[in-house]
Amino acid sequence: MATCSADLTSLLGANATGAADYICNKFTDASYAVDNTYLLFSAYLVFSMQLGFAMLCAGSVRAKNTMNIMLTNVLDAATGGLFYYLFGFAFAFGKSSNGFIGHSNFSLGSTPSSLFDYSNFLYQWAFAIAAAGITSGSIAERTQFVAYLIYSSFLTGFVYPVVSHWFWSGDGWASAFRTDDFLFGSGVIDFAGSGVVHVVGGVAGLWGALIEGPRIGRFDHTGRSVALRGHSATLVVLGTFMLWFGWYGFNPGSFNKISSIYTSGNYYGQWSAVGRTAVTTTLAGCSAALTTLFGKRILTGHWNVTDVCNGLLGGFAAITSGCSVVEPWAAIICGFVAALVLIGCNKLAEKLKFDDPLEAAQLHGGCGAWGVLFTGLFASQKYVREVYSARPDHYGLFMGGGWRLLGAQVIQILVIVGWVSVTMGSLFYILHKLGLLRISADDEMAGMDLTRHGGLAYVYHDEGETPKQDIQMGKIESYPSLP
Repeated sequence: MATCSADLTSLLGANATGAADYICNKFTDASYAVDNTYLLFSAYLVFSMQLGFAMLCAGSVRAKNTMNIMLTNVLDAATGGLFYYLFGFAFAFGKSSNGFIGHSNFSLGSTPSSLFDYSNFLYQWAFAIAAAGITSGSIAERTQFVAYLIYSSFLTGFVYPVVSHWFWSGDGWASAFRTDDFLFGSGVIDFAGSGVVHVVGGVAGLWGALIEGPRIGRFDHTGRSVALRGHSATLVVLGTFMLWFGWYGFNPGSFNKISSIYTSGNYYGQWSAVGRTAVTTTLAGCSAALTTLFGKRILTGHWNVTDVCNGLLGGFAAITSGCSVVEPWAAIICGFVAALVLIGCNKLAEKLKFDDPLEAAQLHGGCGAWGVLFTGLFASQKYVREVYSARPDHYGLFMGGGWRLLGAQVIQILVIVGWVSVTMGSLFYILHKLGLLRISADDEMAGMDLTRHGGLAYVYHDEGETPKQDIQMGKIESYPSLP
């Protein structure tokens, strides 16, 4: 503002100071309006990912649990909205004296301010409920409804906000936005949350699924894996495309603004960085999808659309950390390796008899962790300086930046795994001991739509067909008797 006024005054003359201030104020107001509109639109895109999660989850479970998984997705958003408003946003972005947790702006008491507007809250809330949605996929088809409400509230109101404070708040102990005391003199680069969102949600889901155990029938009496396939590939593909669309708010939107100028009077500014981030996001997903397509073809002999969708999402989860600071060609490498990580994690899960209906722990936890490391290897010096202007000169190892950034990225993975394991692992274990985590075997066999939600999501038999015919035709496993 001061520079603008001085420049205009020099052009208009010393008597035009008032006019110069007026014009510059109008430009500043317009810039705030543009940036807030951009952030709000990005928040809407990220929130639309909830529809993608819902469709993906619904298609990936058996028909008898469709209503249950859809309801949990709705309540992730609703419960997360209240708890993130009351506590989460303050814990994440409030002022702190120790770098561990914020302690101001509860219930948006200090909003709007020079630091945050209401659009910032809405955007960050959409991220918080995304983490909760990841976890719900891991424990699908066998979890009591009350457990969903408890874990979702705890995750969005406390566990996730603390992690986001560490790495995204200007006061966080490992934040790249700090102007002092950088971790390893570097700080962590996790631009849109491969670690903060995806590893948090993936590790939480990992503990939930481990403590619950596999679904009935997932492994036979000899320990051999038995596929319990989702009932609708159509819904899986629809959900994947919705998530792809929403990711253009998730990654490019994490700039929070678009009108910043890098070089005055030049075509190149933050709007260019936003566009580049959308490109790297796209290329990583495409690379991962094609790698999964051919990789699974070699392993299984089939062209499997569900596997390709998961591979695509794994590429997106991986690139989310470094999307703003890597070259487009590096994003292709990111997606390629992410697909291999996902295939490897799924093989390991099968050997360990770990059951995750949506592969959420493997996809978000495994590919998210790879994405954090990828940033430490491929972050570009030029882009790091543009996006993280407060940082010392540390960037990717393979780009000539040394080991410091990679070391900080490794620390991020370790502390997230430790924190989420202690908090969410303990919560799931307590729920298990209290008998509040897993449904009964009878309810699981019958399906939660009938036993817990009052009816089936679909009408299974056509006119003239009997329930017995439905079972014989494979439309439904059983029609349980209800009291």
